[in-house]
Amino acid sequence: MAKAKTDIGPPYFKDLMSDLMKKNYDKWLYHEIEKPGVMVHVGESGDKLWTVRVGGARLIATDRVRDYCELSDEYCGGHFRFTSRHNVEFLVEDPAKLQPLIDKLTEKGYPIGGTGCSITSIVHTQGWVHCHTPATDASGVVKSVMDELIDYFKTMKLPSQLRIALACCLNMCGAVHCSDISILGMHRLPPKIDAEKVPKMCEVPSTIGSCPTAAIKPDPKTKSVKVNDERCMYCGNCYTMCPAMPLADAENDGISLWVGGKVSSARTAPRFSKLAVPYLPNNPPRWPETVAAIKNIVEHYAAGAKRYERVGDWIERIGWEKFFEQTGIEFTDKHIDDFGEAGSYGITTLRRSTMFKFTNHIK
Repeated sequence: MAKAKTDIGPPYFKDLMSDLMKKNYDKWLYHEIEKPGVMVHVGESGDKLWTVRVGGARLIATDRVRDYCELSDEYCGGHFRFTSRHNVEFLVEDPAKLQPLIDKLTEKGYPIGGTGCSITSIVHTQGWVHCHTPATDASGVVKSVMDELIDYFKTMKLPSQLRIALACCLNMCGAVHCSDISILGMHRLPPKIDAEKVPKMCEVPSTIGSCPTAAIKPDPKTKSVKVNDERCMYCGNCYTMCPAMPLADAENDGISLWVGGKVSSARTAPRFSKLAVPYLPNNPPRWPETVAAIKNIVEHYAAGAKRYERVGDWIERIGWEKFFEQTGIEFTDKHIDDFGEAGSYGITTLRRSTMFKFTNHIK
């Protein structure tokens, strides 16, 4: 098929492949993990391609990118890639350069791992660095958590893979609704209205129309707006339209933890995460309460789960009562699920998984 000619968008991916990769494209027989962070792909031709996975970060400086490029030029013929979980994978074709690369990465302090039954890099949103409605930071929390759990990245001693994600507010740019452990920023109060600035800075009809729950109404007395607190869901959409309605609150914003979700269809169907810890305070720069709570869950999972059980599978097997009992997490009224099925029959009955089983009816 001819390549489309365009001057926009990413370059054609095959133009970035080495000759070995092009030769074996769509002809790989299998791949296996040789040791934590090191995989090998074997082609039908007998060619081998090694992947060395390094824990990266979502936000990096140009100096770090240059360092990656220099390492890739020296050991990989200029070929490396970034994964969807912010890892960096160096692609090695010459087996003589594999161990020297590993030694160099170790010398520079780059952690190697994130394969198999491990915790890989935490995907996260922008947080305080570049988002206007976060309830918590992203990079700072992730760095604090991974510093504590780094041993689970460098080894494959967990029962199964464990995926952690962070979203800095309920809008969930980080898609934490389907992760083994989810870190979710929580706003607990509606936006603060600066009635003097609203008519000067904002278009009132657009501000009212921006609210998905119709919580904002006009306030003729002040020529501003007012918010129905009971209808507000703390999405921050009004602040996007009107900077005079800030949502961030240093004292009341915090973090909640959710567990048991997964996207994979392997062994059990995909599932949503469920609430574990309703609220933890924002306590930068190291967020000790959040780090301790996540480490507690991970260690109990590591000790109690069976081989290849994800966090949700482990909890479903022992029961949620046992989960709260073993982890010591307090069960509160916030954990009671008030989802109503009235009017949502299709949502609760539709088949939402590609999993199926053959049934033999022949006697």
